[in-house]
Amino acid sequence: MARIVSNPLVWFLAAHGALAGLTVDVENTDSIKAAAALVAEDLMGLYDGEKPGNIPGILPGVDDGDIGWWTGGVLWDTLLDYKTRSGESKYDETISRGIQWQVGQNDDFLPANWSATVANSDQGIWALSAITANETSLQLEKDSPQWFTLAKNVFDDLSSEDRRVEEGGCAGALRWQLYTMNAGYNYIDSSSNIIYLNLAAQLAHLTGEQSYADAAASTYDILTRIGFITKNFDVYDGAHADDCKDINKLQFSLNAAYLLEGSAFIYNITGNDTWKARVDGLVDRTLELFFPDGVATEIACEKNSCTSDMHFYKGILHRALASTVRVAPHTASKIQPSLKSSAKKAAAECTGGSNGRLCGFVWSTGEFDGSTGAAQQMNMLSALVSILPVVEQVSGGNSSAGSGSGSSNSSGSENGDSQGNTSSDETHGSAGTKASVGLALLGSVLLGSLLL
Repeated sequence: MARIVSNPLVWFLAAHGALAGLTVDVENTDSIKAAAALVAEDLMGLYDGEKPGNIPGILPGVDDGDIGWWTGGVLWDTLLDYKTRSGESKYDETISRGIQWQVGQNDDFLPANWSATVANSDQGIWALSAITANETSLQLEKDSPQWFTLAKNVFDDLSSEDRRVEEGGCAGALRWQLYTMNAGYNYIDSSSNIIYLNLAAQLAHLTGEQSYADAAASTYDILTRIGFITKNFDVYDGAHADDCKDINKLQFSLNAAYLLEGSAFIYNITGNDTWKARVDGLVDRTLELFFPDGVATEIACEKNSCTSDMHFYKGILHRALASTVRVAPHTASKIQPSLKSSAKKAAAECTGGSNGRLCGFVWSTGEFDGSTGAAQQMNMLSALVSILPVVEQVSGGNSSAGSGSGSSNSSGSENGDSQGNTSSDETHGSAGTKASVGLALLGSVLLGSLLL
């Protein structure tokens, strides 16, 4: 359960019906930050990795198999994005410890505890959290491997031929699972390949090394050749390795999100017209498909039944779109309106829990759906953070990224003012302003009392 707020004023207001969720002015930075701080507080109230006897780095439910191990990587990436855009550093030690606890004995995010079920997509998502930690100069423990080293080690693992299909229609593509005995080893998922592309693109942007950009380009070509990415920029889930003909055409926002973000990073460093066309096409299709009526929606499952892992996707979608605006600013005019309308609609349904502000999963109705948890809080936090401008970080820190600077070219500048795994091979779906709380008339003085 979420940690209960101890401020007596909050209890008084809740008892008298004055706490009516999060009312956010999406045009005001202070309001967005204030609301995000409350959502982050409730999210961290759900994390128990700091308690004696518990495992740092993972969310409750991983041990029981209710959610995938990869969700821990998304948790830390979400909080680091919050740090980047809000300037809030109160969770730094917890984030750093959480990521480092899961690096594994070979410093490549393959801890022995999860070796029986880990997927290539899982490992890649944790590497992306290390990339973000590097960008924010997150403090490392003494004698720990550098954030960049962790991400590079995962890239090297995922580049290995023994992780890939050797021949046939899927030749060259990453498999979903690492080990032959795992269910899903013969399933080729777009998630693993797209996350690899994203990782390669961010490493290329960070270092300026052509080999990373080449890996991203090659992966895009493979996914296009086997039909996982269509000419209309649909992004399908995957297919079986034997011939890659039985394509599962379900579309999940996680795949579209990571593909768009990775493509935007490559366009940022190349200015290439081909990559611009990919970015523009993916922006248009992603917004059309996953933001009906301007609200983030997991179309493949939301009207029926999403798995616990799929509950995490909408936050990834918001963050990836915001990241795209940052490195490809020409997309802002299309992306930002949807991010704002989605965040506004989502906040309106955050009326659950004993504190009257926990968020649900379905946002399109504007009403709380009774579904709460870490995924729901992470989605809401990402929705709010995605409409905040970037607070520039001091470069250097713990980075050991080589000689390249990953600087932007004519395609855009980073400094612009930009605002499931399932067990089945058939359906993969995996992976990785002024706000007032309650009545607007309470104003900024009351809000200051609520920020505990």
